[in-house]
Amino acid sequence: MRIPARATRQDMERKTRLIKTASLTALFGNAVLAVAQIGVGVYAGSLAVIGNGIDSSTDVIIAIMTLIVARIISRPADEDHPWGHGRAETVATAILSFMLFFAGAQLLINSARDIISGVEREAPEIPALIVTLGVIAGKLLLAWSQYAFGKKADSLMLKANAKNMSADVLLSLGVLAGLGLSMFFGIGVIDSWVAILVGLWVIKSALSIFMEVNTELMDGGSNRVFYKAVFDAVKSVDGAEHPHRVRMRCIAGFWDIDIDIEVPPDQTVSEAHKIASRVEAAIKERVENVYDIVVHVEPAGDAENLENEGYGLSEKNFPAESAEKLD
Repeated sequence: MRIPARATRQDMERKTRLIKTASLTALFGNAVLAVAQIGVGVYAGSLAVIGNGIDSSTDVIIAIMTLIVARIISRPADEDHPWGHGRAETVATAILSFMLFFAGAQLLINSARDIISGVEREAPEIPALIVTLGVIAGKLLLAWSQYAFGKKADSLMLKANAKNMSADVLLSLGVLAGLGLSMFFGIGVIDSWVAILVGLWVIKSALSIFMEVNTELMDGGSNRVFYKAVFDAVKSVDGAEHPHRVRMRCIAGFWDIDIDIEVPPDQTVSEAHKIASRVEAAIKERVENVYDIVVHVEPAGDAENLENEGYGLSEKNFPAESAEKLD
């Protein structure tokens, strides 16, 4: 039983608006920070500040990408995409992780090359400290805004971007510490070592984001609390028994659920259909943002089919205690 088209369209329109607002906020905020960092980094002679500016420039590209994605996921389902276009957000998040990885790797390679070649570098100047302090404040605000928008829109992409910007705050704190040490001791190479640490941190963040989004791309590994809520929903419906072969996948924050249930074998088709409809309603009461539910009805005691099942989850995979309603 599918959610009425009007409700789904309204949800997607709301999500699209939130993603656009978040993307524009990130776009203009990071553009200002990137220009300031790169300009001051060149003037003050700080490779670490320039590297941090490059990372902010990557965030600008990410913001542009999310604006494009917002347009794509707002399109309704069609003949070529019967499940809609929500996967575009997941793919874009994977691309985001690759962009971060290569930006971090480039900074790491350039900084290591300077150290290995023995390039003499002067200690950075005071403006590098000032702009880094400003970037820390700016990134804190941007990370908070992206997380807030991501939570409202239930957007993995925005939440990943918030995580990215939170990492940027830590990076900037590391740059600030490196700048202070470099200036205090008058040793310019400290700045290059800090730039290496910045690069490693960016790579770590990229890998973390990729592993998270890969779960959704592979249609697996969702929090088992959601599965438990589905089983509890079935048990709340009279006439529905033995929920099994349950599969749940998330598409841009919306759930697609397949489930098999057993009903008394003497039920008519009409009676079995009514039980299945009540199961669908009970699941939607416990799991928000359900896009589609398919309930397959089987006669109770069909042990032969159960033995041949090779996929999906059943109640035996979960403890006996009841799950809370999910928010």
